[in-house]
Amino acid sequence: MHDPIPTITFPDGRKVAALGQGTWRMGENRGRAAEEIRSLQAGLDLGMTLIDTAEMYGDGAAERIVGEAIKGRREDAFVVSKVLPSNASRSGTLAACERSLNNLGIDCIDLYLLHWRGGYPLADTVAAFEELKKAGKIRAWGASNFDVEDMEELETVPDGRNVAANQVLYNLARRGIEYDLLPRCRDRGVPIMAYSPLDEGRLLHNADLIHIAKAHQATPAQVALAFLKTRSGVISIPKTGSAERARENRDAMDIHLTDANLAELDRLFPPPRRKTRLEII
Repeated sequence: MHDPIPTITFPDGRKVAALGQGTWRMGENRGRAAEEIRSLQAGLDLGMTLIDTAEMYGDGAAERIVGEAIKGRREDAFVVSKVLPSNASRSGTLAACERSLNNLGIDCIDLYLLHWRGGYPLADTVAAFEELKKAGKIRAWGASNFDVEDMEELETVPDGRNVAANQVLYNLARRGIEYDLLPRCRDRGVPIMAYSPLDEGRLLHNADLIHIAKAHQATPAQVALAFLKTRSGVISIPKTGSAERARENRDAMDIHLTDANLAELDRLFPPPRRKTRLEII
């Protein structure tokens, strides 16, 4: 029997599993499409209900993979997508959302994010987000790759305090957000979505992490995900195109790191002692 996946509560009261699924680079190879769809479906079966995608990924191909994976089971999935900054004018955001809805084959996106800061005023993008909410095209909106200063600016524009999430790079090897961004978002009830929680696979080959994993009869990936499980207000979104790896990710939620384990991880991957620039990949 699995331990339940912890849940994270969004500002509107909706709860989602703290372990979701990413889709970056999905849809880029037609020969892998069926396997990628099966992987996402396996994740849904295991309770990893949040699926993160973006119009940028494969120029809409990843969204279409997600659409195939959730066909006939829309109620099982919490769908996140993103608008490119180059499309994030008021009218451009509305049009981009329609394209994403068409790619996904759904009527409403659960969470719609601005992928990163661009040249359009935040007020215009937020106005479009609010219009999409009123029209029932999205349920909530948020940001991605926003540092503290960006979040502060966002909150000054009309309806900017309705931001529901911030998706940023966060993993054992990249802990800079723990200094200020993570606690700030946590204090305001804004969940952090941690993309690249395995540091694009680099953590899988870390000798020290391998040693800790062996003590838990686990993999380094599972320990890295188990670490993020201990961070309040954080949703991890590892990407895999393999159903087997999706099951491995789910098993990470059964790992309980001890205080000694966490102290050792702090020694090996020190938390920040000062403000650092937000890392982006």
